Amino acid sequence: MLMNTTYSSPIVTVDSVLFQLVQQKLAVLLITRVHQPFAGMHALPGGYVGAGETTLTAMTRIMHAKAGVVLAQCGVVEQLYTFDTVARDPRGHAVSVTYMALGRDIVPQVRSDTHHPQCFAMNALPDIAFDHAQIIQYAHERLKSKISYTNAIYALLPELFTLSQLQAAYEAVVSHPLDKRNFRKKILGLEIIHETDQTFRDGAHRPARLYRFNTQALTTFNEF
Repeated sequence: MLMNTTYSSPIVTVDSVLFQLVQQKLAVLLITRVHQPFAGMHALPGGYVGAGETTLTAMTRIMHAKAGVVLAQCGVVEQLYTFDTVARDPRGHAVSVTYMALGRDIVPQVRSDTHHPQCFAMNALPDIAFDHAQIIQYAHERLKSKISYTNAIYALLPELFTLSQLQAAYEAVVSHPLDKRNFRKKILGLEIIHETDQTFRDGAHRPARLYRFNTQALTTFNEF
């Protein structure tokens, strides 16, 4: 026998974790909340999914409206996880579909209606509203895992880079130093990058050979 039960649908929101390298450190984009709850605190760019919108469409709209970022600037964008803890939002039950994005040299287009967007190094994050600190940590763990079996690191780097710059990017993500010799042996053995005929000179050091990823699209390989 079916019971006559009234259901109250939760609110659906999207939140975005955008990573990039700032001064060779992994950084995440945050905004400053302008409304309660948590007015004045930092948070991920997020908001409600409108009627007729997909979560990706809503994420694209909100990133531009609140953070001044055009999603097409990001080399990798993927749905991360759905956070649905009932008490995560004091205004009521809100289900957050979160996305992770990777970009390079992204400078928010600050306008009068954006919410003070800025990037913070992962080792110097401010107090963060809602459960967004946990979301950022989850995204960081996903990113560390992802670069071990895909070429996703390309989205954090310029098209041409030295092996030292590539290693520095990996170290920024995994948060610890890597052995130079082993790193170069492994990365070259994966055959996901190739040497170019161009070089880069840093100060008085000998010019270093520049490399390029074989593709600017996400591909997988045996674990790094």
